[in-house]
Amino acid sequence: MPLASHFPVLDNRKFEDIVAEAKARIPRYTPEWTDFNPGDPGIALVELFAWMTELLSFRMNQVPRLSYLKFLELIGMELRPAQSASTIITFPVLPGFVDTHLLVPTRSQVSTAEPDPEGRPIIFETERTLTAMRAKLTAVQVHDGYSYALVTDANAAMSDGFAPFGPLATSGSSLLLGLEDPGDLPPGAELALAFWPKSALKEPPPAPCGGASTAIASPAKIIWEFWSGLEWRPLNVAQDETLGFTRSGIVLLKTPGKGQAQKGRIGASVDTPRYWFRARLDHSAYQTPPLLTGVRANAVRATEAQTAVDEVLGGSDGTPDQVFSVSNAPVLQGSLVLEVFETDAAERWTAVSDFFGLPADAAVYVPNWATGEIRFPGVSLPASGKGGRIPTANIDRPQTSIVARSYRFGGGSKGNVSAHSITSPLTLISGIDAAGVTNPVEAVGGADEEDIQTAMERAPQILKARDRAITPGDFELLAKEAGTIARAVALPLSHPEFPGMQVPGVVTVVVIPELIGDVEQQILTPAPRPQEPLLRTVCNHLDARRMLTTELYVVGPVYVPVSVRLDAVVKPGSDAAEVSNALTTQMRRFFHPLHGGNDGRGWPFGGTIRYADLYRAAINAGIVRLEDVEIIRDNQPFGQCSDVPITANSLIELGEIAITLSEEVSGGTL
Repeated sequence: MPLASHFPVLDNRKFEDIVAEAKARIPRYTPEWTDFNPGDPGIALVELFAWMTELLSFRMNQVPRLSYLKFLELIGMELRPAQSASTIITFPVLPGFVDTHLLVPTRSQVSTAEPDPEGRPIIFETERTLTAMRAKLTAVQVHDGYSYALVTDANAAMSDGFAPFGPLATSGSSLLLGLEDPGDLPPGAELALAFWPKSALKEPPPAPCGGASTAIASPAKIIWEFWSGLEWRPLNVAQDETLGFTRSGIVLLKTPGKGQAQKGRIGASVDTPRYWFRARLDHSAYQTPPLLTGVRANAVRATEAQTAVDEVLGGSDGTPDQVFSVSNAPVLQGSLVLEVFETDAAERWTAVSDFFGLPADAAVYVPNWATGEIRFPGVSLPASGKGGRIPTANIDRPQTSIVARSYRFGGGSKGNVSAHSITSPLTLISGIDAAGVTNPVEAVGGADEEDIQTAMERAPQILKARDRAITPGDFELLAKEAGTIARAVALPLSHPEFPGMQVPGVVTVVVIPELIGDVEQQILTPAPRPQEPLLRTVCNHLDARRMLTTELYVVGPVYVPVSVRLDAVVKPGSDAAEVSNALTTQMRRFFHPLHGGNDGRGWPFGGTIRYADLYRAAINAGIVRLEDVEIIRDNQPFGQCSDVPITANSLIELGEIAITLSEEVSGGTL
């Protein structure tokens, strides 16, 4: 229950209540007063004082909430700033472009075709310079060590996916990418390829947080090669984020020297000669062979943000506690480059979280990323541990000595747009096919600024944890602080590689990410799983706060597949489709890891499916009764009135919901 519901209301009487109460007391204390009409001078005074009393009551009722917020300020608590969404954008080159490649500069902007609810464009900026190749990826095939399979259509669809190394992923298997170009490939250029695995394989095997053990080992060794016309030769790999095609990321390949790559007809693709690159599996240690949703060329990461440069914030007058503000907020954390002109030369100042314990001459400031405010130090008091220097007034630049050389602003859940919605380039680049610019996958990671009610609920836990993870509650609270986490559960003595055993000194934190949309939209995702970057973020956050002797793991939840068959009785004349949809929605909500369970706060980890609870949830969907119920867990059916146990520390992934409806009639059912 929200804390605000416990705040005492000192006086909830309104103007009319106070006037009525005063009039009711008049006969008792002054029986000679008999005129209660508004024109009576006494009644006019009663109404005047009632109006003043209502104002005082309103102000007094704000005292508890105001005091609470002041206590939050006292402990230095701030609202979590908005987070920016990110995705990958592809930039195709016009087919008839004269050059073999071109550069897409860093911070190139692309907006969504549709504006946000406030009518403003949602703008994404690229994170690095992209070398966009004129050669197009027109063929994808898989060699499993024995035969070739053309998967170009599956790659284009980006739905069911394909196995890049075949169903067994044995050593020697390979993924072949065919690039089509009328001329030669540019020598020594950077070919950017983006890979997206299926969601179930985006998470790497769990690894302990902290120290050298945080490094995640790739489950395979992949060698990139190109076709020379006679043989396969090695390629230089500048970057590989995919961890053996087990997580989404970008691979940067250096194209071979001039004339080294030759076109050819290879494998199952013999329609057109192409330049061929392949990822050959040299060593395989996959627990499960990888699956790829798709691969795209000319890809670059982009963030929902805009860059502002050379913004004059004002001039320092040399007084303590000066505050300036940038024109746009929220500001992406760490993106602000601030320069101060105390003389003719600019000096770059450093952002800090507070001024405590700093030298008196430290050139520092405290930013508020949510509001864009920049606060400079007050009076330096070494004895109190406060430091930092006040910017000196510059008589040559009295109004322009504080300059934001550059910063990035943006963020919020509005940036979590769907695939193929970022399609309007704002940065004009000659040679880019503007009609083909798009994001093949949805943007994720955007979150709005924390609301005040959430912060008020979080405050007591922060005071209890004191930024140290000792108890399970500490781990859960701090995990939610690290990113867009909807639910976190700490499991002491639990090791992900030894389920069911108690391992001393180990804590496993299971996290479930936040979902986009309202509850009705969220329950359509029955088994939300955190992506690997979010797991790493939480892992790093907790690693700095755990005890030295604690071995920590951060993993996604384990889901048990469950299907439900319901035979329900409805009232005569009921709309069968409407009742079936309502019952389906109710089942999805009941079993959901974020909104399920009896309390609506998420299905409990390892919680048994109680038949009585399932019956109660179904009745709430508007049916008369259930004639028959069958729950199937791990292909094992459980009949009516049976409780279904769930594996410890696991959640439920609801699959098929089969519903049969019959109308109630007198004496029985049809």
